[in-house]
This record gives sequence, structure tokens and C-alpha cells, in this order.
Amino acid sequence: MVKIAKQHILDQEEMRAIYASALIETAHEDERVISINCDLSSSMGTVAFAKEFPDRSFNVGIQEANGCGVAAGLAVTGFVPFFHTFAVFASRRVCDQIFQSCAYAGLNVKIVGGDAGVSATYNGGTHMAFEDIGVLRSIPTITIVEATDGVMMRKLVPMVKDIQGVVYMRTIRKQAVTVYEEGSEFAIGKAAIVREGEDVTVIACGIMVAKALEAADILQREGISVRVVDMFTIKPIDVDCVLECAMKTGAIVTAENHNIIGGLGSAVAEVLSEHAPVIMSRVGARDQFGEVGDVDYLIERFGLTAEHICDHVRKINKKKAK
Repeated sequence: MVKIAKQHILDQEEMRAIYASALIETAHEDERVISINCDLSSSMGTVAFAKEFPDRSFNVGIQEANGCGVAAGLAVTGFVPFFHTFAVFASRRVCDQIFQSCAYAGLNVKIVGGDAGVSATYNGGTHMAFEDIGVLRSIPTITIVEATDGVMMRKLVPMVKDIQGVVYMRTIRKQAVTVYEEGSEFAIGKAAIVREGEDVTVIACGIMVAKALEAADILQREGISVRVVDMFTIKPIDVDCVLECAMKTGAIVTAENHNIIGGLGSAVAEVLSEHAPVIMSRVGARDQFGEVGDVDYLIERFGLTAEHICDHVRKINKKKAK
């Protein structure tokens, strides 16, 4: 059961701080939890964890493949390692280690990829992960989640710890827009319905959930009723929810801080094409590389604004009516 915040404003805390706090709390409850970093403890927020648990925190330096291998080795001995680095390195650079050393071996490794999508800002195109979900989604048995706001992040960390196997948690560094109130409950593998509507469904994840709610407000004034779904588990995707949305509204828009190829949009399209073909459209980076800029510029540059979502909804709503 989720409780939707009355105001959608920036969290007071950065996501990395909220994540670190949740990880520390989880580690207090389970002594198997350890942290592995690749010289990015400050950027990922895990400095606080290292201070709290110096004997359970390891910085392997700028050696991501080795760090992932270390995580696998520690998992073999019964630990639950959380391996931290930027999303670009947590996917492209260590894909083989995640596949062979972790997933294929059936090990219990948690991978946390920071600075996802446009949140990489001034680190630029080389560090702007628009493809990490697509890279990792094809690995068998992997679970992929993306926290929407701080309330969800606090809930997801202990849940991720309890999932047996490889989990990829995608996140941003700075503040997220608050979507949920404290007391909300989430289940990995089950989407959260954040707004009901009749005409078009917007299925979003991460920072795009707040954008979808903003778009729904705009469209409501135009007489278009939009259902908004938070698909925070990209794999395994909530098939039942996607089909319910298809049956209820007959038109779906996906919105993600990611390439439209390989990510949430592709996952939803796969479900629809096999079970309930309806008209759909995808909001996201359109087969593009990232670039340098602040968040506001990048959101506009890559078509991730609420107004871009509105444009997609208006178009498919018209097509549906024909």
C-alpha cells in the first residue's frame, strides 16, 4: 500500500545519504552486509558506512572488474556484499564479471550504480549511463530496481539484501522529488499505482515518476485522464500490471531516464507484443550519447520533461480515438 505525498518537492536529503543511512541500518541488523567501493565512497555516499563499519568496508581503488570479483569471492564465503560504483562502470565495465562470477555462479551480490542517466550532469557523456539497464537486463536471473525517492530507497535497501542472487540497484546522487509519504510499502516485482486514470497510462521509473505526475496534472486540465504507474522493478517486470493498464486505458507511454532501447520501454513493449498489443510510445533518450550540462538542461535536451510526456500522451490518445 503506497501513500502519495501531498506535495511533490525535493527531498531534504540527497539520495546517496539516504541510501547510506539505509545500508548502515541494514548492516546493523545483518552482520553479513559489507560494502565494496571503487574510489567513489564520497560520490556514492558510503563514507558514513566506512566510519560505522571500518572492518566491513573495502575500497579496491579504480579497479571495477576486480572489485566485482572481490564481491563474488566474499559472497562465496557467506557475506552479502554491496558493490558500489557509477552506473556506467557497474554495467559496461563489469558486465562479464557480473555475468560469469556473480550471476552464472548463483552468488548473492548486490550492485549499486550511481549517477544514472542525466544525473551524471557535468561528468558528461562518458559517465552518463543511458544504457545500463539494457546491458544488464539480458543477464539471466538478475533483478533490477530503481528507487523513485527517499521513502522508497529506505524501504528497498533491506529488501534488496534479502533477495537471493544478483540485484542491480540504479540510483541518482542528489535529491529526488518526493512522490511517497512515510509508511508506504513496496514489493519488489510489483508496480505501484500512483494515480488512477482512464485514457492513457504512463509507466515510469526513477526520476520520471514525478515528471509523469506533473504531466498528468497538465493533461487533466485538458480533459485527458492519465493513469501513472511506478515500475520501480524493471526486471522482473510486473506483467500483470502492464496487462491491466493495457486493458484499462488501451494506450501506454513509458518514461525513463535511459535509452528507449533496452530499458523500461523495451520491457513493456515485450509484454504488450506477446500478450496485449495496444498503442504505445516511449519517452527517453533516443539512441543518443550523453553530454555535459546541468540537470535542467539535460532533461530538456534528451526529452525528459513533463511536457515531452504530455506530447506523447496527446499523440497516442488521438491515435487511440481513431
